[in-house]
Amino acid sequence: MKKRILDLQPYKPGKSPEDIKREYNIDKVIKLASNENPYGCSPHVETTVLSSLHDTATYPDGYATELRKKVSDHLHVDENQLLFGSGLDEVIQIISRVLLCEGDNIITANETFPQYKHHAIIEGAQVREIPLDNGSFDLDGMFQAIDDRTKIVWICNPNNPSGTYLNEETLVRFLEKVPPEIVVVLDEAYYEYVTADDYPNSIPLLAHFNHLIVLRTFSKAYGLAAFRIGYAVGNAQLIEKINIARLPFNTSTFAQQAALAALEDQDFVKECVRKNAECLRDFQQTLQRLNVEYYPSQANFIFVRMASPMELFNFFLKKGYIVRPFPNGVRITIGTKEQNKEVLAALEDYVKGHVFN
Repeated sequence: MKKRILDLQPYKPGKSPEDIKREYNIDKVIKLASNENPYGCSPHVETTVLSSLHDTATYPDGYATELRKKVSDHLHVDENQLLFGSGLDEVIQIISRVLLCEGDNIITANETFPQYKHHAIIEGAQVREIPLDNGSFDLDGMFQAIDDRTKIVWICNPNNPSGTYLNEETLVRFLEKVPPEIVVVLDEAYYEYVTADDYPNSIPLLAHFNHLIVLRTFSKAYGLAAFRIGYAVGNAQLIEKINIARLPFNTSTFAQQAALAALEDQDFVKECVRKNAECLRDFQQTLQRLNVEYYPSQANFIFVRMASPMELFNFFLKKGYIVRPFPNGVRITIGTKEQNKEVLAALEDYVKGHVFN
């Protein structure tokens, strides 16, 4: 076994809703910990997947030909600029496996999606974590950390777990400074939820920056988390090299068909985004009224800042709400209007007699 992975922990899911019901003797549990779409997926997905059940004995299309064509048309990119994976988790793993050698380093934030760090350590690379600046990536600090062994810069935009974002001007200025031999990966898992006018239009930037890779997923706004399918978009030559490490049949027939159906129903996605924006606005207004600190979010979750996150986490758990604790706060997925109303009522009960900082 590689010594460097001995200190790593395998992913361990939290308690299931059924476990919590039994432990706290409650009838209803709402999961708001994984940023899943509370409205599910397009109704066309079920019909499409069911029609594919006769394909269970045959291997999936390893090239994801039909989906590749649809996504390339949707994004206005060439088909050979795409790499598909079993969720973005696998895409991150593939990129790390190809680009990182022992003694290399990556640069990212100290409070962001942990899989960037996890896979760098597995590959024997050093991880340079730059503290967030009021919840946002400190690109100046990240640029100062670059040296001749830097291979990847990871930027999550909007960032998970803070929900903050970098605007296009800031991002472009950073890309122009980063040496072209260093790959900048822009993780846009929550891209569809963004409403800010100055959020980067990242796909056209690929024509100007060959060292940029953009990640997108069907797990969030499209509601296909159970199917596990996401993709990378980048320079065709770079994607071809990274594709070498992809397993031959890494995305299932059903995942590909589900993604096709979801992609074609943009009205469903737009409605989910509209509802999320409305509920997020109401959520933030309530937090302001309660004088609770939070990071303004451009995603489908909100990060509530506090000194005693586990206390609030356990309080919610006893009420039947599963949220995600972090060292300096809790991340709460934006649910339906009814779910948010219940959660905010519980939070208001908690705020009484507590001081947030």
